[in-house]
Amino acid sequence: MGVAGARSAVGIPVIGYLGPESPERFASRVAAFREGLADAGYVEGMNVAIEFRWADGQYSRLPALAADLANRQVSLIAAPGGAPMALAAKAASNAIPVVFEMGGDPIALGVG
Repeated sequence: MGVAGARSAVGIPVIGYLGPESPERFASRVAAFREGLADAGYVEGMNVAIEFRWADGQYSRLPALAADLANRQVSLIAAPGGAPMALAAKAASNAIPVVFEMGGDPIALGVG
């Protein structure tokens, strides 16, 4: 992965995943995320770990969830679901890279 940060108990990089809803509502996105990681050579439990934090639709929880991931010093934070996730992840740490997707202009939205 090449990014300094958290390592699991078995010494592999840890990705923080900040989800806006519940695991059930995001099941297809999580499956695609894991598939994309596998395509890049990263298999959960083998050479990468993922720590999930779910807001369950309560966006007011995002800053605390993102801060929890940052406090665990994950290697990066994946923040799917638009600007609220990306902004919460960005605010949690200046040192941890944030990977996000959104339809709008990240610079105009204050993410980039």
